[in-house]
Amino acid sequence: MPSILDFLSSDAGKQLVGAASAKTGQSPEKTANVLSMALPVILGAMQKNAATPQGAQSLNAALENNRHDGSILNQLSDLLASKSADSNLMHDGAGILNHVLGGNQQKVQQGISKISGVDANSVAKIIQMAAPIIMGILGSQKRKDNVDENGLGDLLGSVMGKNTNHDKSLLTTLLDADGDGSVVDDIAGMVLGGKKKKGGIGGMLGGLFGK
Repeated sequence: MPSILDFLSSDAGKQLVGAASAKTGQSPEKTANVLSMALPVILGAMQKNAATPQGAQSLNAALENNRHDGSILNQLSDLLASKSADSNLMHDGAGILNHVLGGNQQKVQQGISKISGVDANSVAKIIQMAAPIIMGILGSQKRKDNVDENGLGDLLGSVMGKNTNHDKSLLTTLLDADGDGSVVDDIAGMVLGGKKKKGGIGGMLGGLFGK
């Protein structure tokens, strides 16, 4: 199964990058950089949530909704071109991020902002646009593979492009890996291959950006 980072090089991924770049005034390269950091983080948060019975049930119910059946991927160009549809997309994305990241949302946005050089407000808009698309990708794959709520961890792991039995506490590790209360150095370490662990997200993004 293609990983979430493979999605960025697809036609739909390029449409997302272009639309998010136009909305925020950021360059396509910086926009793609933000997405490359944010998409695995959002999936990691979903995976962490789905590790509990209640979280798995909640995510499964959301993915069962026809709004997340994958049809968004076929309608993406129209959605991104329409102001009203774009507004709905942003609204849905805000709700998804609030549910998935909760109180960690601002930490994630500020951390990615610090590393990418993109202001936090633009980061927020970029990942709001991306969140419903992530749900569409997951919903489509869930239907294709007939995945139930017990298989969501494996589904998320495969879309992340990594073994789901490795680094199950991904979001916790990413937010504050060394327990110092700072999110910025931890995201920098994992995403940019610094002093933190080199595998997982850091390895994927290192390959993508040649670092």
